[in-house]
Amino acid sequence: DTSTLLQWGRPGQWCDTVTIGDIKYQLKTPKNPELVPVNHTSESLPQAVAQHLRWIMQKDLLGQDVFLIGPPGPLRRSVAMQYLELTKREVEYVALSRDTTESDLKQRREIRSGTAFYIDQCAVRAATEGRILVLEGLEKAERNVLPVLNNLLENREMQLEDGRFLVSAQRYDALLQEHAKEELDAWKIVRVSEDFRVIALGLPVPRYKGNPLDPPLRSRFQARDVYYLPFKDHLDLLYQAGPRVPAERVSQLLSCATTLCSQESASLGLPDFPVDSLSAAVQVLDLFPMVSTQQLILRLYPYQTMLGTEGRTAVEGVLRRFELLDGTRQASPQAVVCVEQGQGVIPGKAAVTLGIADTTVTIQVPAGQRAPRPANASATFISTPSHARMLAEMMQSHLVKDICLIGPKGCGKSAIAREFAEILGYSTEPIMLYQDMTARDLLQQRYTLPNGDTAWRPAPLVSAAREGKLAVLDGIHRVNLGTLAVLSRLLHERELTLYDGSRLLRWDRYRAVKEELHLTDQQLQDRCVFPVHPAFRIVALAEPPVVGSSSQQWLGPEVLTMFLFHTVGTLARDEEAAIIHGTTPHVPGEAMEQLLQLTHNLRQTKDPTAQSLASSLSTRQLLRICRRLSQYPEESVAHAVNKACLSRFLPSLARSSLQKNLSDCLIEERTDPAAEQKEDHTCVVRDGILTLGRISAPVYSPEEKTKVPDVLFYDNAQHMMVMEDMLKDFLLGEHLLLVGNQGVGKNKIVDRFLHLMNRPREYLQLHRDTTVQTLTLQPSVRDGIIVYEDSPLVRAVKQGHVLVVDEADKAPTNVTCILKTLVESGEMVLADGRRIVSDPLDAVERPGVIAMHPDFRMIVLANRPGFPFLGNNFFGALGDIFSCHAVDNPKPQAEFSMLKRYGPDVPDVVLQKLVAAFGELRTMADQGTISYPYSTREVVNIVKHLQKFPEEGLANVVGNVFDFDSYNKDTREVLVTALHKHGIPIGAKPTSVHLAKELPLPDCKMVGYWTVTQESSTCRNLLCPTESRRIDIKGPVFLRVQGYPLERHEARALNFTEERAHWQIPMNEANIICDVTTANGVIYVASCNPVGLYAMRDGADELRCIELYDVFPRSISAVWQPFITVATLGGPLDGQVVLHEEQSNTVLHLDLVTGAVRRLVLSQAKEEGPVYKNSTWWNTKDSQSGYRICREFAHKNWLLFYKADGTWLDVLDVLQGQVHTISLPISLRAVFLVTEDHWLLIESKTDRKFLLTKPTHMGTEEPGVCQLHTVSEEGISTGFGTTEPAVPHEVSSEQLPNENLSAALGQKIVSPNRLVCSPSAYADIVVGFPELLSPSEVYSFKRARSLTEGRGRDLFFGSSHRSGPAKRVNCVTLVQANQVVRALPPTQVPLGDIYPKDVTPPMTAAYLEVTDLNSKNVKYIPVPRTGSMSPYTAWISKLSDTDVVIAPLGSGGVVTVDMGGYVRLWETGLDKLQRSLLEWRNMIGSEDGRPIQITVQRDSGLDANSPKHGKTDPNNAPHIGGNQWAGATGGRDTAGLGGKGGPYRLDAGHKVYQVSQEEKDAVPEHVKRAAREMAEKAFKERLKEIAMSEYDADTYQRISSAVRRQVQSLRIILDSLQAKGKERQWLKNQALGELDDAKIIDGLTGEKAIYKRREELEPELGSPQQKPKRLRLLADISGSMYRFNGVDGRLERSMEAVCMVMEALESYEHKFKYDITGHSGDGFNIELVTCDKVPKNNKHRLKVLKTMHAHSQFCMSGDYTLEATEHAVRELACEEADEHFVIVLSDANLERYGINPERFARVLTAEPQVHAFAIFIGSLGDQAQRLQRTLPAGRSFVAMDTKQIPQILQQIFTSTVLSSA
Repeated sequence: DTSTLLQWGRPGQWCDTVTIGDIKYQLKTPKNPELVPVNHTSESLPQAVAQHLRWIMQKDLLGQDVFLIGPPGPLRRSVAMQYLELTKREVEYVALSRDTTESDLKQRREIRSGTAFYIDQCAVRAATEGRILVLEGLEKAERNVLPVLNNLLENREMQLEDGRFLVSAQRYDALLQEHAKEELDAWKIVRVSEDFRVIALGLPVPRYKGNPLDPPLRSRFQARDVYYLPFKDHLDLLYQAGPRVPAERVSQLLSCATTLCSQESASLGLPDFPVDSLSAAVQVLDLFPMVSTQQLILRLYPYQTMLGTEGRTAVEGVLRRFELLDGTRQASPQAVVCVEQGQGVIPGKAAVTLGIADTTVTIQVPAGQRAPRPANASATFISTPSHARMLAEMMQSHLVKDICLIGPKGCGKSAIAREFAEILGYSTEPIMLYQDMTARDLLQQRYTLPNGDTAWRPAPLVSAAREGKLAVLDGIHRVNLGTLAVLSRLLHERELTLYDGSRLLRWDRYRAVKEELHLTDQQLQDRCVFPVHPAFRIVALAEPPVVGSSSQQWLGPEVLTMFLFHTVGTLARDEEAAIIHGTTPHVPGEAMEQLLQLTHNLRQTKDPTAQSLASSLSTRQLLRICRRLSQYPEESVAHAVNKACLSRFLPSLARSSLQKNLSDCLIEERTDPAAEQKEDHTCVVRDGILTLGRISAPVYSPEEKTKVPDVLFYDNAQHMMVMEDMLKDFLLGEHLLLVGNQGVGKNKIVDRFLHLMNRPREYLQLHRDTTVQTLTLQPSVRDGIIVYEDSPLVRAVKQGHVLVVDEADKAPTNVTCILKTLVESGEMVLADGRRIVSDPLDAVERPGVIAMHPDFRMIVLANRPGFPFLGNNFFGALGDIFSCHAVDNPKPQAEFSMLKRYGPDVPDVVLQKLVAAFGELRTMADQGTISYPYSTREVVNIVKHLQKFPEEGLANVVGNVFDFDSYNKDTREVLVTALHKHGIPIGAKPTSVHLAKELPLPDCKMVGYWTVTQESSTCRNLLCPTESRRIDIKGPVFLRVQGYPLERHEARALNFTEERAHWQIPMNEANIICDVTTANGVIYVASCNPVGLYAMRDGADELRCIELYDVFPRSISAVWQPFITVATLGGPLDGQVVLHEEQSNTVLHLDLVTGAVRRLVLSQAKEEGPVYKNSTWWNTKDSQSGYRICREFAHKNWLLFYKADGTWLDVLDVLQGQVHTISLPISLRAVFLVTEDHWLLIESKTDRKFLLTKPTHMGTEEPGVCQLHTVSEEGISTGFGTTEPAVPHEVSSEQLPNENLSAALGQKIVSPNRLVCSPSAYADIVVGFPELLSPSEVYSFKRARSLTEGRGRDLFFGSSHRSGPAKRVNCVTLVQANQVVRALPPTQVPLGDIYPKDVTPPMTAAYLEVTDLNSKNVKYIPVPRTGSMSPYTAWISKLSDTDVVIAPLGSGGVVTVDMGGYVRLWETGLDKLQRSLLEWRNMIGSEDGRPIQITVQRDSGLDANSPKHGKTDPNNAPHIGGNQWAGATGGRDTAGLGGKGGPYRLDAGHKVYQVSQEEKDAVPEHVKRAAREMAEKAFKERLKEIAMSEYDADTYQRISSAVRRQVQSLRIILDSLQAKGKERQWLKNQALGELDDAKIIDGLTGEKAIYKRREELEPELGSPQQKPKRLRLLADISGSMYRFNGVDGRLERSMEAVCMVMEALESYEHKFKYDITGHSGDGFNIELVTCDKVPKNNKHRLKVLKTMHAHSQFCMSGDYTLEATEHAVRELACEEADEHFVIVLSDANLERYGINPERFARVLTAEPQVHAFAIFIGSLGDQAQRLQRTLPAGRSFVAMDTKQIPQILQQIFTSTVLSSA
């Protein structure tokens, strides 16, 4: 082709022409020569550019408008400018952004001396003056803005706002021939110059982000593709830029860049390589030939931060191809050696010497006005090798281009930028960017002059450009790309056109214009042309882009061309340590080591949860922790870390991961609850010093007393601890962030805190619509002038108050970001141009600068992130610039004392119930079972109500809180069960009192005498010799005392019975309970298979357990059946127990606090253990009789042992450590300790009774002698016949109190007595025994028939196979309550008398027979049957006749424990029952049935004719209260009916039949029936529709109902995910809506589009659309599932889990694409549900479940868990989705198939973008727990209960939601 010629003659003459190639163009003399671009053309013009220019000239001559389209970069603009320079045309340049409006293009109004004038804008100016309009960035403008220009482009016509009309030149000239010019002017017709042209520059939109061209607009332009320069042209340019760089290196660079711009690389999703920045890189290479090319490429194209793994490998492949991977071989600059100004250095520059490899290189770089200073001289910046290298690299880049630093938050970007500026002597201009920032906020803002005229004020960025400062753009990743594009010309060419028409030119171009036109600076300024200072530079700070996210991938091809990028990584460990040491020299060394260890562990893992934790332990946060630790070295590191990560509110996955990492680093929580109690948590103000706990601070003396908050605050320990914590941070100068649920008292704590410190506060409440402007200033108009009111923020800064920012999470994070610069650097620019600075010296002489008051502090309050608050994650965005405190509900103790202050008259019982119930609800909210976190605020309100209206029942008042949930059936069930569990009788009726039926006792008869024989001639042989010896103590052994949580259920929730509470002891199924005893409200339960002891306090929520199977001698075979008895000691040994095993006569002494076990050996001879006479000794009829223990006086620390049929007694004195053996002349059957020194012995064989008296002190000097007396029994008269002497079951060791004795016998009597229980009577009373020597009278309440031994036939056991009596006689005497309580098997109970004929008696474990001698009644209380029964039925039947053991509890109650370990507490004493009943009725509340009447009292003194109050109630009872909910099931949930009756009752004056409250409330039967039929009919219809049989429906129902509540809670969470995405955004520049504060001046001038309104935001075109989340559930359907289903129900659970997922995800198909596959021995990819055919109804779902069941029944054995997981993870990784989840349901049966857990762990974490989790359902023994320990934290769960699975799934979803929110 012919070489293109560029020729033009001497300027200034009319006939000059420019020729490009063969096309000529006549030049004209410009009117405003300063508007003609200069210095755009270079000497050697590349061919390609010349071609473009020629084409433009053709179009220009044709009068057509052109559109230069091409990839991002400055090339298109420079082509346009070169053309304008050639043709000497004036330019009107507009960078379009998404904020450009019609008025920016046509006309804008300004007010001049009180009148609004129209000022022409660029398009109109260009048209009338004949300039060329350059529109850059058409794809950035909003859709409907540009059509304004359509007519101007096509016909050169346009109607203006001020009434003028533009017409084309030809039309105007034609008109001029007919009309005079004055006429045309009068018609306001204006001529458009024939030289007016439009050059538009834009990007091709489908490929890049932005709005596509409007077709009508597109048709008006001629397009030209301006692609990157051809390879050869570009190469020549680069050779010029770096003459000393080896040519080969340059061409490699360019080849690499060109490859990365190709179509292929775009299809891989790689952003274009910024080819235009190559010359900058080559310039650096020119000066530093030794620098690595790879590092330079990383600066141009930071692929490691912005691309995923695939992208990175692709880029590295290209680099390898062109031999550019030399990052490791080549040196990089080490440090800035020195910086100097002076001779030989151009003014405005500094000579910087960099040390690189072994040499130094000196370069001259732009510098600020201040003197530069050496690199390591800063007091606040601690340099480390990597920082030094960073600064040196920045110096290189600074030489050629602007810099962008990319790094995570808190890693020191701002600090590096500050240091960089100081080294070069720059003054910085920090500019905080936020999301909805507009181009105006960046460049120029409007304001009014004092006379009301409107004017423009340059934004900080522009003033920095004019004054040569270093502008620091903080948060470039937040700004919308369309706004950022405004800066591209400033960044590339240092030119800028502002809104008021002024232009900023690059320094050399400004000089050229000035010299060429011979103008002074002042003249140019009058023409609105200003220079950009040559030293001006921009440093942008940004967080790394989120790979693969649609919203946060900000680093696109356009931004890439603007800067050179430097990545600030997190520091290496030793460097971080150096920094910490430098800033806080006194930090404890060990603590710092642990911190660093933990942080770096977290940073190195691939796990996304750990990554997000690491981000909250940024360097900034570590420095804060260390500052605090150096001040308070006694604090634990764990506390600091938990505080920094707010671990209290992390999702449970992240929390467990944090805990695991903490324990890996050996960081222990040092919390000792006892020590916490002891610590002083009081606050005192003395002599102007406030002391909170251990921290003191001076009290502030404020100017404004009125602003100091004063608040009703009840001190409690927990809040005091929070405040003490806050004070520590406050004194360290930190700003505080308090995070907590609603109603935990955040505001109260802050107000109290400020009140104590006497600090005035300013209060700012944020909300959804808070904008940056409202945070700082409130504009208003007075007399036509804009006045800004200071917001509380500015006031607090000025006056040094404390600013409390409430609800910070409600405002958009981009708004609250503005607080960052304020907190961090103490600088902030306000909307009216004033600025806040932290250094008062900066503010001295400068107007409009506010110095921050040294006392200013900020306290920010926010709800916790996540569901259900759905706020913005304030903590995530800004958490690390504050010191964070988690505020929790007070602990039960603290909460109780606080409520007591609110309700001093409310009974403690009620408060305790409330505290317990709400405590449980909060735990449930934390686990996610319920969504609403009930807080202290709610409890306080309940208590206030009860305090004021005490007779309203608790059950009614809690409705005030829970009625919100009354329509959500599932939540309500959960709530009601929780409240019932703690005994809040919600839903109970006053009539539901179900006490056992009372039967009359037979009359009391005297049946005979007991005579104790006195001294007689036979007495010599009845003296019993005693001997004493020390006992031998073996041990102690220390065993582990385990604590278990105790799920205590109050039994009187729905109705009132004798049963008070019940709970299950955690023990395995085979275990058997064999004894229970109580002491001081502590219940001790012994089990015997294996032997163990459980201790629990009545009312506590924990139980202690000690397992003793290691201590007891094991038998040869498993047939040895130990039998344990427990005795509790007292006095100094309180809380310790003695255990006795009767066959081996083992005596153990246990301390349940320390776990010490000692064995007490009573005698050498008898310690032989069981004697093995022959192999079947346990079967023989004359089996060994065991040893027995008498424990009546254990609380006095002595016990008595004897052997059945033995002839001695061993008395063990535990305190003395002695045993006394008494030899007897008779062989024993039983011993009863009647008093300490009178014992009733019963001889074996004959059952004769003897009384043994012993001296009070045994073992004293003279050996005491024990005497044995015979007790002879005789009947009253022979008429009775002598009764056989029977063995009593129980003889009380205390006497009945006198009034009880009198009541029982029906005569006033005072005498010693004993209560004796024998099989033939309900109770016997022996009066006078044992103290009186006269014959004692025996009174008896005889039974109709004696109690027989044994159980009788039983459902479970068949006939009874037992020989001999049971070992436990379940009989208890309660002498205070005058009662005998026995546990009887149902066969011994007169069921016919208790239950009506047609009622079948319930299944019971036993009946408690309560014989009450006061009321002469006997009643039978059923003890419910236990859920699980040990398989050792024969063993159980040896223990006891019933399935329960019994012990007295307190004075009027008993405790029963059934063999399955279910503990129940009963109240039997009448007075106790009555008291409880009263309390219970009060809790329900009294409500008499009279209608509520409204009376108005008149003041006339006359009584208003108010209706008379009814007569008093006959049964003056506490009035029986109704309740809100009618019926247990009906109420508000039955088809919308229920609970709607008139509240009347017939007057109780006449004995009228009274309608009960329920009957009134009831819905008529026929209505109910209709509702029922309707439901049934609908159900059948539905079944018919999906062709499902009713049997199938039942089957499905069984599985589905088990998980109904979980499905509900899962759906709630999914909904919330959905809701979060639907948040609406502000649309600006609307013609209607709310007034936009930023546009208030435009409103003054009369603009229309000054409103904003909220709309759902359309996703930006070209941005990837939201894909659904992808879930694969891997269900284990192997044979082992079916086989072990019987053991732990694992297959059921697996089916329930699958059912739950299918039901919960129904109708969320657009959010979740899920499929379910199974794995078993048959293979690892068995399809159950495919993602395109998900089951839509119950039938299909049941089919899936049936398939699972059948498959596991018939498949091969084997386990493919690993392969299935691996396959799923790999397959999902290839799919496109928003997030990928793989959830593996498996039994933990891996070991059996030789699969080791490490491999499983590797498979789970194989693909970083796939979140894989394992849920183990079912395991043999502790397989699952063991496995869980080896897998990565938070990746595996053990669910032994389906109820846990939804919570686990929920944790899985929410954890990742948080990381991606």
